[in-house]
Amino acid sequence: MPHIEIVGITKVYEQPAAPPIVALDGVDLTVEHDQFVSLVGPSGCGKSTLLHLVGGFISPSTGEIRIDGRPVTGPGPDRGIVFQNFALFPWLTVRGNVEYGLAEKGIPRRERRKVAQHFIDMVKLTGFEEVYPHRLSGGMQQRVALARMLACDPQILLMDEPFGALDAQTRLILQEELKEIWRQARKTVLFVTHDVREAVFLSQRVVVMTARPGRIKEIVDTDLPADAPRLAVDALAEDIWATLREEVLKAVVPGDRREQAP
Repeated sequence: MPHIEIVGITKVYEQPAAPPIVALDGVDLTVEHDQFVSLVGPSGCGKSTLLHLVGGFISPSTGEIRIDGRPVTGPGPDRGIVFQNFALFPWLTVRGNVEYGLAEKGIPRRERRKVAQHFIDMVKLTGFEEVYPHRLSGGMQQRVALARMLACDPQILLMDEPFGALDAQTRLILQEELKEIWRQARKTVLFVTHDVREAVFLSQRVVVMTARPGRIKEIVDTDLPADAPRLAVDALAEDIWATLREEVLKAVVPGDRREQAP
């Protein structure tokens, strides 16, 4: 049984005094256990909407999403999410942020301290346990957000452009570290990005979406060897970009009917 099943999903956003916006239209996708899948597509194609539907934060207009065969009816501890803007608690230290979800679960202080330290070490923030978020760089804040999610041990990681706000050098380093963390933790990952090279480097499969309303145009198996050179990543990324480019142009050309609300 697939870990995630997305069946016939359509999402329509109603607007007062304006036509509705069809964000997603007839999306079908399955994700296997422990698989890393990335979603790429033009801005506004519904990538983040699909991620939030899997997270249970919003409901589909039609269709169904199932986790291990059970319909998604809302958020749950089996799914963790990391956003682009870090979403850390500024009044808590690194340790406090990572321990937060564990404390909410009622885990005793000694145990949650041990668990939190394990993941702080995993994301290479050892020595920064008592530092507050405003004293950290953007890359370090994103490491805290990742450690906080991993500490709660969700089976599915939902990542919405988590490196989008970072500089290019930090982004490359965190891509490498996320890939290593995934190898260690073996979670199911659904990852949204605008960066095709990032998607190819991290993922086993890349889902290419159309301009709005979002549909799946193509699914590309990537799964390059762990030691694959960046040139191999770049070559495959160029092939995927050739598929995606047409959809990006549809999304940005003025007057294209896909840009107009239905």
